[in-house]
Amino acid sequence: MPKVALYNVSGATVGEIELNDAIFGQEVNGYALHEVVKNYLANQRQGTQSTKTRTEVSGGGIKPWRQKGTGRARQGSIRAPQWTGGGVALGPKPRSYRYALNKKLKRAALKSALSAKVADESMIVVDQFGFEEIKTKQIVSMLDALKVEGKALIITCDKDDNVVLSARNIPTAATTFATALNTYDVLNSDKVIVSKDAIAKIEEVYA
Repeated sequence: MPKVALYNVSGATVGEIELNDAIFGQEVNGYALHEVVKNYLANQRQGTQSTKTRTEVSGGGIKPWRQKGTGRARQGSIRAPQWTGGGVALGPKPRSYRYALNKKLKRAALKSALSAKVADESMIVVDQFGFEEIKTKQIVSMLDALKVEGKALIITCDKDDNVVLSARNIPTAATTFATALNTYDVLNSDKVIVSKDAIAKIEEVYA
């Protein structure tokens, strides 16, 4: 089982914690990671893009010139797709890009993402956050003490408003809780900061 150091929010080492192999010691499944990230990004798309066809563009109700005898190509409407200002042929219309993946694949991807962070030494476990008030300075101080650079994902055991609201003004910090983890957020962070009780919850839910 992989072991990682246990820190406090001041950056001091206070012990060591053993992680469950079934979640944090898995071989990275590149196929599962790719499929789940692709699915996540597709499901985020609004699908509201729209173009007008020749029937929806205003004007063009009269034939621009007679069919024969002009020497020019025959035309039926100035709103046909080949005309400037005409409709768009085969353009996008509003639609949903959502599709589903099976639970087993999503679980495999999440375990791969967490295992990759442990293997890269990009996961930091703290004994507890213990913030008693909403203050951005607390999160900034913790990130500085833990020497975190780049994007940080902070994982709490349950939804903790003091952590969430303290971190919301920091562009490089994101928050989530153990039962709402997703693969994209884990992979999209440079460092994952997780509390000791959140580790226990993750092992309980996903093992």
